[in-house]
Amino acid sequence: RRIIVRLVSTALTGYFYTTTRLRTAPKLSFMKYDPKVRRHVLFMEGKRSSQ
Repeated sequence: RRIIVRLVSTALTGYFYTTTRLRTAPKLSFMKYDPKVRRHVLFMEGKRSSQ
């Protein structure tokens, strides 16, 4: 079973991506592009978005 998660920018711009992960998997974190600061920053799993 998969859950929807929100990946929030650690640059504190408020920008986020939504993706899914397995319920039993560890929390996600990725280096992704944040267009508000125009660079790649770390995105960490934040609060779960509403389903």
